Amino acid sequence: MGRGRAKAKQTKVARDLKYRTHETDFGALAKELHGDEDSPDPVAEELPDEWSDYADRSRD
Repeated sequence: MGRGRAKAKQTKVARDLKYRTHETDFGALAKELHGDEDSPDPVAEELPDEWSDYADRSRD
């Protein structure tokens, strides 16, 4: 019991997504999926001294 309310909400959300008209920013989506070129590479950053013993130096 209790499934009716959840199913009704899911149906409402699905219908809203299907029929709602909205503008999609494909440029922002592509940037998010492919990675922003302006953001720094987290692997390229230096590790703090306390963790330097654990660094994988084979990537260098």
